[in-house]
Amino acid sequence: MVRRDFDPATVTPDGRPPAKARLFDGTMVGPYRGSVNGEALGAAVTVLTYGNDEPGFGPVLHVHPYDEVFVITQGRARFFVGDEVVDAEAGDTVLGPAGVPHRFVNLGPGRLQTIDIHHSPRWIQTNLE
Repeated sequence: MVRRDFDPATVTPDGRPPAKARLFDGTMVGPYRGSVNGEALGAAVTVLTYGNDEPGFGPVLHVHPYDEVFVITQGRARFFVGDEVVDAEAGDTVLGPAGVPHRFVNLGPGRLQTIDIHHSPRWIQTNLE
């Protein structure tokens, strides 16, 4: 597929070098396996990885002052975003809009694994339960 979404001559590099940070350690226990603040990379997004093997289990209801995008890489999840319920599976992405309380649970069977992209250079969250 050929893409020509913009003219590269219209973008001036800002001088940042490439950066690298470790997102997770596969030997860690618990659902939160790691995160990388965008600040560590000089980027505008923060990335988390979350996973669990227990159907019905997931993060508590919480809210962020920015959008969060969830990428389901394994399993099935049910998201509660404001008054909406969204079922998603591996290969799907789900948006949690800024200021809208949200949570999700593993629908099973088996492992749920997500990559969560916070549209902020650092993770900012208020738990509501």
